[in-house]
Amino acid sequence: MRRTLSTPRRLSHASGYLGLGLFKEAAVELELIAAADQSRPDVRAVRIDLHMETKEWGKVIEIGSALARTHPEIEHAWIGWAFALREIHRVEEAKAVLLEAEPRHAATSAVLHYNLACYDSLLGDLARAQARLATACRMDDRFVAEAAVDPDLQALRNERARMP
Repeated sequence: MRRTLSTPRRLSHASGYLGLGLFKEAAVELELIAAADQSRPDVRAVRIDLHMETKEWGKVIEIGSALARTHPEIEHAWIGWAFALREIHRVEEAKAVLLEAEPRHAATSAVLHYNLACYDSLLGDLARAQARLATACRMDDRFVAEAAVDPDLQALRNERARMP
């Protein structure tokens, strides 16, 4: 008989499998979580991670939007939801999601500012994109290198190259 593992243990296993790129195994671990725990925020957050890794954007949108609505303090839900929208070319909607999250998360989330910079760049608001990118880079300097190669920021890089 197989031993029943606790939800935190299953989540740990699922996260470990995700880190190793073993998506089927991660999905199995998530399915083995007790039905009563399936709606827990931490379980849904790991499901978002799984569906982001497997590029199942509709599922990310479904789970991320529901989690953001019921637990708006979970930044990851907003970021995943918006990112999935961007991936299916619904950039204006992605931006709207993060603007809704901004009052709650802007003070602590460099990735929120970075993603808004990307969305502004894609939408042609390069001045706003530059301001957002500067904020993201001040908050977390890893975004300096990322911005140099991110295709979503190409228009912003092109604009900078044209400046004297």
